[in-house]
Amino acid sequence: MSVSLPRLLARPWTAVLTAAVVLASGFTAMSASGAESGCRVDYSVNKWTGGYTAQIKVTNLGPSVSNWRLTWTYTGDQKVTSAWNATVTQTGGSVVATDAGWNGALATEGSAEFGVQGTWRSSDPAPTDFALNGVSCGGTGTPPPTTPPPTTPPPTTPPPSPECGTAVICSDFENQTGTTPSGDWRFTAPDCQGTGKASVDTTVAHSGGKSLRVDGGVGYCNHAFVASTADLSSVGPVLHVRMWVRHTTALPAAHVTFVTLPDSSQNGRTLRVGGQNGALQWNREVDDATLPAQSPAGVALSRPLPTGTWQCLRFAIDTTAPKLDTWLGDEQIPGLHADGVPTHDIDQQWLARTTPPRPTALRLGWESYGTGADTLWFDDVAVGSSPIGC
Repeated sequence: MSVSLPRLLARPWTAVLTAAVVLASGFTAMSASGAESGCRVDYSVNKWTGGYTAQIKVTNLGPSVSNWRLTWTYTGDQKVTSAWNATVTQTGGSVVATDAGWNGALATEGSAEFGVQGTWRSSDPAPTDFALNGVSCGGTGTPPPTTPPPTTPPPTTPPPSPECGTAVICSDFENQTGTTPSGDWRFTAPDCQGTGKASVDTTVAHSGGKSLRVDGGVGYCNHAFVASTADLSSVGPVLHVRMWVRHTTALPAAHVTFVTLPDSSQNGRTLRVGGQNGALQWNREVDDATLPAQSPAGVALSRPLPTGTWQCLRFAIDTTAPKLDTWLGDEQIPGLHADGVPTHDIDQQWLARTTPPRPTALRLGWESYGTGADTLWFDDVAVGSSPIGC
């Protein structure tokens, strides 16, 4: 099983223009004119050094169509690496996006939204030559008047980002009002409670001004977790999880865990994401199976979790078969991939149990089964039945 994942929790500005270009580092708007325009495109991009995601909304201004094909050209060195809600191919700087089937019909003034993720090295200017089914979306013109600020203050608790779509969990922790996790997130110590603690941090964040901090102590009873109140028991058939995590101390040789998912197929025991022998690993509580197998060759096929920087961790759990995939950033980790076909040094323990997993909840924190303390931060967490990327 291999899944391409986009980033959903970007914070782009948006504009409703005949051809709109919105940059995370600034705002540039170009308005097309003339009856030749066949579409309107809103292009919202969130970028960082070496990478970007773009949310694209295309509105049909011509006669209704049963299938659509949107083209544009990147004039920088952008490379599309994945997409969602559309099939996207690239040849040189030319990019072609076609509908995903279910979103192919566009009535006049009808819209479709999709997204891409990619990389860049030296420059990443936004495209301006969009065309729908071969008909140009228009040329450049003068910027529209600046929209005045709203006269009413924003709500105290901001709603989830619209880019989360139908995600069951979509949290950047900005709606937390105190230092103790509350609302949709609650502190928990499922087995026993010691010195481990969790708090809302306003000094370290991946985006916005808040994150979830966990101070995990050494030893089994010093674990601490923060659990989402969302019920994941019907999310699927593939459950997709994306989070940004930052931690302080390298993963130890002993077994530790920082994500747990209670699993109804294990009578509530958990699927665990953590580390052992210095590398990321999956662990199944019911039989202590690991992925990869903890041989030197198996561990070498996993990856360490870098310290001191925000890392995007993504995984997809198939609830119809004992299959899963794991990504660290854009890299699919070969030692954390189970596709149902036995692979030596990777999944011989994992495939010993054929019952598909059925996660019901998500917990973020720290649990040490011997040695190993750590301080971790979590931010921009999303869980849903559709691919979710960085």
